[in-house]
Amino acid sequence: MKKILIAEDDEMMLKAMEFKMVKEGYEVILCQNGEIALEKIISEKPDLIISDIMMPFVSGLDIVKRVKLELALSIPIIMLSAVGLEKTVLEAFELGADDFITKPFSPNELSIRVKRLLQKR
Repeated sequence: MKKILIAEDDEMMLKAMEFKMVKEGYEVILCQNGEIALEKIISEKPDLIISDIMMPFVSGLDIVKRVKLELALSIPIIMLSAVGLEKTVLEAFELGADDFITKPFSPNELSIRVKRLLQKR
């Protein structure tokens, strides 16, 4: 069973993504901020990370930087953001993010993107 870590500070959004991913047959690790997410990434070794960009303590961009550059892990990362600011999106990709979804989004779209990245891995 593939493990997906979701880092999102919006409780409703977190629960909605958890529901969809569990229904799709994934094991889900929930993190309500970036600090917890980084600890869990190291201890749980997820197969894929879904992270909001704007979060307390540690941002989604910081997570990408730590995972891809400092820890040199090849875990695919999907970034989420309500602000589709081109500068932020480009920065996320430059740091090593694999995909980017602007909120609000369809759970089915997320599911397809998750499957695609996991198949590539």
